[in-house]
Amino acid sequence: MTSINSLDLKEFITNAVREVFDTMLSMDLETVEAQSLANFNGSRIVGSISFAGLVMGNLNLHADEAFARRMTAAMLDIETDEIEGNEEIHDVIGELCNMICGDLKSRLCDAGLTCELSIPSINTIEEARAALC
Repeated sequence: MTSINSLDLKEFITNAVREVFDTMLSMDLETVEAQSLANFNGSRIVGSISFAGLVMGNLNLHADEAFARRMTAAMLDIETDEIEGNEEIHDVIGELCNMICGDLKSRLCDAGLTCELSIPSINTIEEARAALC
């Protein structure tokens, strides 16, 4: 079994996100320096999925409403004005979380670090703030 400290998790996640966005959304991504969530203004949709086992953690996918709509339209091969409601957007964000974290899980399991995934949860940033109060 490999030690978690010997793995390049940033590379694992970066490659998983790039591959999913390229394959499922036909979007090319470029890596930028990490930014604080405090820098993001406005409403956001947050998809979260947890993994637990020999390794534990969370994957959170944040997107503002406009980008969440673009991702949904791309995945469903429709125009953004054809999106019927938030349920479609939430389904796409959840599925993206599943695919990205599924790739990470596969890489961790290949290294001998077995884990299981939770089902994704979807919240808006307003829902997240309300949960803290």
